[in-house]
Amino acid sequence: MVWRRSGAIFILFLFFLKTAISQWIDDAEYDKLVKRGVEEVYNLRFSEAEKTLREVIGRWPDHPSGYFFAAMIDWWKIMDDPENTSYDEEFIRKLDSVIEMCDRILQKSPDDVTALFFKAGSIGFRGRLRAYRESWLLAANDGRLAVPVLLRLYKVDPHSYDVLLGIGIYNYYAEVIPQEYPFVKPFMVLFPRGDRKKGIEQLTIASQRARYAWAEATYFLLQIYYVYEKDYWKSLSLAEKLLRAFPQNALFHRFVGRCNVALSRWEEAYRVWTEILARCDRGEVGYNLSAKREAFYYLGLYHFSANHLEEALRYLYACDELSRTVDRQGPSPFMIMTNLKIGMIYDLQKKRDLAIMQYKKVAGWKDFSGSRRDAEKYLRQPYGS
Repeated sequence: MVWRRSGAIFILFLFFLKTAISQWIDDAEYDKLVKRGVEEVYNLRFSEAEKTLREVIGRWPDHPSGYFFAAMIDWWKIMDDPENTSYDEEFIRKLDSVIEMCDRILQKSPDDVTALFFKAGSIGFRGRLRAYRESWLLAANDGRLAVPVLLRLYKVDPHSYDVLLGIGIYNYYAEVIPQEYPFVKPFMVLFPRGDRKKGIEQLTIASQRARYAWAEATYFLLQIYYVYEKDYWKSLSLAEKLLRAFPQNALFHRFVGRCNVALSRWEEAYRVWTEILARCDRGEVGYNLSAKREAFYYLGLYHFSANHLEEALRYLYACDELSRTVDRQGPSPFMIMTNLKIGMIYDLQKKRDLAIMQYKKVAGWKDFSGSRRDAEKYLRQPYGS
């Protein structure tokens, strides 16, 4: 279960271009350093990534790559704790600096692959954060600004598998997002039409063949199959592929657990979430309170599915308690669904008075995935009756 809306209005989440590297800097040491920095970012080794990318910036100060990937450190810090907005301002400042650098290059050379690439990527990331924060007008404007840059880049280098990442993301979300969120439809007159099927095909090619963009393409396909296509087997396969490549990335680990739950592979889900909980207790980077809360919830569901009601309550109580610390803007979907499940267990235990208290609480909160409907239903008739 993904609690936040996944995907921006127009996400142009780009990484490297194989062909562009040879045009940018013909230096094996540059290639090695940047790839190492990117790998460190993905594995959430932020201190190491900062050191590596400082070296890139120091040795190639007029090239936008080091600055762009340094901004990606802030992005993954945001992904590590999406409710924490303290990194937002610095992240956008870094992206704006990259955009300004690229604009200076493009004034002299309008078809410069490097500048087009990093400008499109920077605007895309900025738009993605703004959409994540539900600043839809600003996000839509970033989409408007990024699309012509991306299309020009594709025209300059149409044969790169890595370029297909940005094109595929655009094609998919340009069709899907207006269907999911109708209020953005008026903005669609500003953009070329999308193609859902073609977007998936392009992302699949990038995932399989791109040299540098394969991980981002794989991550987007994972989210697409999980959130929109509801193909949990494909999503699981992609999540496992990413976790094998980046075993320290807690987000990829959590997706493996989510997919197993969605597929009702309860024993495997139990194994994955138990491991995640243990890594949370060890304080590993990325395995934070949000991850721990999620582990409590799914371990509670595991025991609920196995009719281990007291054990299920133990984990759900822990999830509810931790939600009171993690939730910053009222009851989260985790808290809502946890309290609903607790009420259902009370009904199974014939503790009707306690169950009613839970259902009334849930009915008074914002609705998530039919939570109010279910709470009102069980107020009228006990769960399991």
